[in-house]
Amino acid sequence: MFSTRSGAAKLSLIVVTALITLKVVVAVITGSISILAQAVDSFLDLFAILVVFLAVIIATKPADEEHPFGHGKVENIAAVVQAVLIFTAGGLIIYSAVRRIILGTTVELTEAGIGAMLVSLVVSLWLSRHLLKVSKATDSVALEATARNIAADVYSAAGVLVGLVAIRFTGLNILDPIIALVVALFILKAAYDVMRKSFGGLMDIRLPKAEEAEIMSCINEHGGQLVGFHALRTRKAGSRRYIDLHLVMPKNASVEEAHRMCDHLEQDIANRLQKASITIHCEPCNEECDQCSVSCSLRKAKP
Repeated sequence: MFSTRSGAAKLSLIVVTALITLKVVVAVITGSISILAQAVDSFLDLFAILVVFLAVIIATKPADEEHPFGHGKVENIAAVVQAVLIFTAGGLIIYSAVRRIILGTTVELTEAGIGAMLVSLVVSLWLSRHLLKVSKATDSVALEATARNIAADVYSAAGVLVGLVAIRFTGLNILDPIIALVVALFILKAAYDVMRKSFGGLMDIRLPKAEEAEIMSCINEHGGQLVGFHALRTRKAGSRRYIDLHLVMPKNASVEEAHRMCDHLEQDIANRLQKASITIHCEPCNEECDQCSVSCSLRKAKP
């Protein structure tokens, strides 16, 4: 049920809502700025997950007349929105922590805070790993961004937990805002990583070198039938990969032979790369037979 993109998004909504409730209650009881920062961060997570949930629904729609290439880039847009929210959370935590250092306050009932952070740490760790697993299985950029976002909560919850334990045994209340500042740095790093990856899809950055190598491997396997290829271009929109290239066939190859070869290559590439849309343009060779290894009647006719 929760192994699909929409199912994972629904699970995130349920879990994060429960964590927000827990953190807000404990933050009010203890007066801890670091726990309150955690609650704010989780609230932004909730808003981001709602964005992802809507994006996943839109992204899975098939191509239509107005969107012939599908709706995959909605996931990249959702990931950018998440990154902005994570940056906002980091900024709010830094502001609140600095203000707390200047004014100075006391943290009470640290045991309640320690318990809440233990629950938050375990649940966030489990949720982030589950979302990352589903994002890899479904190749969802938006879910991966959510997983990274929740993973930031794992680091921040661990930092807050350490701070509360230290306060409990030392009585140094200033540790609370200092830990909150350290947590903010982890959150800002997570935001940067999400932003960098999501912008790559919006700017039509090429596929990873390993994936392009798979494409070239499929083509090179037919070296005895193809003269060569060029103008390879790749990009990705959400989970959909787009690939186009020019395939050079022997000049005397029939249209049927060229078409059959294109179909075969498209299937080979699709078997290696998930959700690939492939466009191949065929063109004849330039009769430079001395540089060609294809055995064809045209080459045999050359002196």
